[in-house]
Parts: sequence; C-alpha cells; structure tokens
Amino acid sequence: MRFVRILVALVLATTLGAQQPASAEPGLGWKAAWSAAPQRPGANFTPNWSEQGFAGQTLRQVVRTTVPGAAIRIRLTNAYGTAPLTVSAATVARSFAGGAVKTGSLRRLTSGRAASFTIPAGAELVSDPVALPVSALERLTVTLHFAKPTGPATYHAQAMAASFRAEGNHVADQGSAAFTESSVSWYYLSGVDVLGASRGRDGVALFGDSLTDGYGSTPGADNRYPDELAERLVAARRPRAVLNQGIGGNRLTVDSAWLGDKATTRFDRDVLGTGVSTVIVLLGVNDIGMSVARQPMAAPHTEVSAAEIIAAHRELIRRAHAKGLRVIGGTIPPMKGSRYYTPLSEAKRDEVNTWIRRNGEYDAVADFDRALASPADEDQLDPAYDSGDHLHPSDAGYRAMADAVDLAHLR
Repeated sequence: MRFVRILVALVLATTLGAQQPASAEPGLGWKAAWSAAPQRPGANFTPNWSEQGFAGQTLRQVVRTTVPGAAIRIRLTNAYGTAPLTVSAATVARSFAGGAVKTGSLRRLTSGRAASFTIPAGAELVSDPVALPVSALERLTVTLHFAKPTGPATYHAQAMAASFRAEGNHVADQGSAAFTESSVSWYYLSGVDVLGASRGRDGVALFGDSLTDGYGSTPGADNRYPDELAERLVAARRPRAVLNQGIGGNRLTVDSAWLGDKATTRFDRDVLGTGVSTVIVLLGVNDIGMSVARQPMAAPHTEVSAAEIIAAHRELIRRAHAKGLRVIGGTIPPMKGSRYYTPLSEAKRDEVNTWIRRNGEYDAVADFDRALASPADEDQLDPAYDSGDHLHPSDAGYRAMADAVDLAHLR
C-alpha cells in the first residue's frame, strides 16, 4: 500500500504539468479499466443526441471499472469530429443512483491543469490524473459541460446504460434534479484508466458486435457478457481489465456510416492500442445476416461469403500475433427464427464455426454456439437464453457466454 501511495504521488507530481495526449497504450503504471468503441454520429437502433451534439448543456455519464486503482484518468475522443471540441468544465465522481453522485467524491477533471480544454478534430485526449481510488466493479460518473455548440458528437450508440443531460453548467451538482433528459448512448467518453502497482499487460479486449456490446441485456444492470466475465474474474480473485470493444451491427468486412468502421479497420485502435494481452473475437453474424436482411441502416448491402469472413478472421489473428497478443476465437451463436436466418445463412455460420473450432489458427476457442444452443434444436438459441428476437441473448444468456470462456486461456 505504501508503494502505491508513493507511486500516486510521483505520477501526480510528474504528469500534471502538461496536456496529456492519448498514447497508443495506457502507459507505465496505468491500465485501461473501462472502454467503449467510438462511432460516427448518426441514426442508430435507438434515438440519440449524436447528430445534434450539445450547446450550453451538461452531459452526465455512468460507467463501471473492471479493476481497482489508486488514481484514475479519463479518455475523451473527438475521433469523428469535424471541428475542435471544447470541454468548458468537467468532473468525475463515484456514482450514487441515476444521475446523482456520492457525497464528497466529486473531483474536477483537468487537462494540463486547465479546467477548460480543447480536443482537435480526429484526436483523443487523456485527462490529468485524479486522486480518486476505485474498486473493481465500481461505478463512476463523468460529467462534461459544453458552453459552445459542439457540432455532431463522436459517440457509442448502444451503451445499455443511461446518460443524462441538463441545461446550463451542472458539473458540480451532487444530485440529479437538473438532469431531466436521458439517452442510452455514451458521448465522447472512450476510456477510464487506473493506476496500480502492477505494470504488466494482462487485460482482455472483447472485440465484436452487438453480442459483445450487450444488446438484449437489461439496461443499467451491467449484465453484458464482458460484465459477467469481469465478475467471474473478480470472484475467482483474478481481477483483470475486461474491455468491451463491441459495436452493435458491426461487420468484419463492411464499413457502415451508422454501425461502425469494419472490424479489420478499427482493430488497431480498439484492440492493439489498449495495452491488453488477450483478445476474444466474436464477429461474423452481421456479415452473414445483413447479406439477407437488408435494413436501411445496414447500407451498403454487400453479399459476404463464408470464405471472406474466414479471411478477415485470419487477418485479425495475424495482426494480434504480430503484437504478441493471445487471440481466442468465439463461435457464432445460433440464429434460427431470427430475421437473419435462411438455409444459406445457416450454412455460412456452420462453415465459419467449423473453421474456428478445427483449423487451429486461434490460440483457443470460446464455443458460444454450443453454450447457447437449445437442446431440442442446435441451430436455435435455448429459450432460457433468448432475449426474444432469437438472435441476442438475455441476461442469463450473457452469463452463459461468460461461463464459456475458459479462464485458463486468458494470458
């Protein structure tokens, strides 16, 4: 403990003097403890504030860390902004309930010791360190005030958690009375780092689509499969960072204005740049399903073969191994009865899953398909795990997915 206090004091003394750019990895003594993959502003499955942005308003957002730390710092992104983003004031605190924070925990967020700071278009920024100790699985509230219009906002569409908006500057409010509007997306917030005694890489990035993002889980309950995996690790007394890098609707092979850059494009930023040692890849269902279910937001509508999906998986494996990461392949869960299901799409899913299981190119396999399949029909989700659309798991299904990950396979 004495070492950690000395480390915190040293870091605070040596890093508060200058603005902190976003580095490729969290850095010496720092580990990513929470993350969300950025997306372009636009329409999505649920209404959001990304296209209009913010002006003269305060935004309050709640996240949950996966590992403990003696200090924290916040990562903000303007990755898809077309103009500089000015944050007029910002705070961080321990969450209480809804938009309220715990008494006495409110801390000012700064960059280069300045209370107001600007993030260039296309850039990311790491705040100055904040001496706020956090526990594993603790919720934090980040509050940002924008005095001037931001323009369209870089965001993460499917937070499965409430964010809150108020008119005026309310970054110092402990209560939630001013925050009268809510959204189920995160805006500008891309990560939380924690400072600890351990310097080695041992984090796990879960890279995927809505099955990783947590669509179908109970909003605000932290029951996504990455949440459940983090809880398993804490219960096993092996806490390590578990980073949810899923984007709802994301595809391996096709870029989308609304559903994120294709996985092979965003892999460097969302996985290789996070300082983790292991990545679990669960992707391909949207490449298969959107070949037949042509929703407007899924444009461009591209027919994708099983061979193309496998080739994209191979590219991710190669790039992960080149950076020294252990890479685990997740099989695609059942989808019979969903809008994605046809005999052709099922044949593609079977071909991809067979390759993941048998080819040996992944370092290990997490067999989500078998973990979620109905005993009566292996091509269909077990009704006990079905959120209702025959594609996305329920809370119980996401727990089963986390249980399908062999902890011994995590480096």
